[in-house]
Amino acid sequence: MKLLMAGPSPFVRKVLVLLQETGQDGDVEKVNVTASPVGGDADLHSANPLGKIPALVRDEGCTLYDSRVICRYLDARKGAGLYPDSHLWETLTLEATGDGMMEACLQIVYEARFRPEGMRSTDWTDGQWTKFTRACAALNARWMSHLHGRLDAGHIAVGCALGYADFRMPDRDWRSGNDALAAWFKGFSERPSMTSTLPVG
Repeated sequence: MKLLMAGPSPFVRKVLVLLQETGQDGDVEKVNVTASPVGGDADLHSANPLGKIPALVRDEGCTLYDSRVICRYLDARKGAGLYPDSHLWETLTLEATGDGMMEACLQIVYEARFRPEGMRSTDWTDGQWTKFTRACAALNARWMSHLHGRLDAGHIAVGCALGYADFRMPDRDWRSGNDALAAWFKGFSERPSMTSTLPVG
């Protein structure tokens, strides 16, 4: 299998963390491609017509894309139990929350990187960050017992989302008022799967 990936994408990191946590890291060849909302490699577009990363090219069967699809497939392939039947809907909701937080951060990055300076919207950027901090507050208030439970895909998504915010927006403070979440992330970010996948670039 080949994992098409690029740069410090939090969605790619999510897959890389899951590969390590499930002992499948050596089963997948990592292939760096160029991905952009306004362009990208032809090889990526061939694998995923949406031009997004990550994409998992399998030896048999269709190429999988969207990190949630890839993570669910890899979990099933190994029987790792990161989508446990006992609290499947909670895990999927937590994963969707983490993914939404990643997307909000990416929208902030894209606004600065791809939109001409005179056309950038502070209201848009502030609105995306508000989504992120609103999610942090909800996690801090309602999800800590889950986050302190057995590792699942939701933990990985939230951890990668918080890590991406620290990487791309270190001047923005999501920790204030979210002491429990900040403490959880401090411990989670020390996992070998997280320290070995720290974003760069």
